[in-house]
Amino acid sequence: MLTSLRPVICTSRLEESREFYTQLFGFKVTHETAWYVGLGRPGPPPHELALLDDTHPALPGPCRRPLRTARLTLEVEDGKGELERIAACGGPVAGRRRCGTGNPVGNDLFVTDPSGVLIHVVALR
Repeated sequence: MLTSLRPVICTSRLEESREFYTQLFGFKVTHETAWYVGLGRPGPPPHELALLDDTHPALPGPCRRPLRTARLTLEVEDGKGELERIAACGGPVAGRRRCGTGNPVGNDLFVTDPSGVLIHVVALR
């Protein structure tokens, strides 16, 4: 039986990615080294995500490269209000790219993290 799932994003932009996920989505740093950042959000169920320096020897040689393609879907509460907050977010994440208009038109929004991970943010009704 599966007891845990922790996506690991290999990135050449470790610090920027940490700021992106902590500031925009409320993750907390649970473990951090010069080459790894563990992120978590409490609650039932808890949510985990990790960031790994793409050049670290923990990866086999041929796999030492930044992430090429990934899409995460994150569901958020507070519907439109949360989508508007994410769309308008400033500070260190202001340089993120948005797909399409970047405006929450319906019940979802796409943003891209500093490593190029496409994040589909869906508002729960």
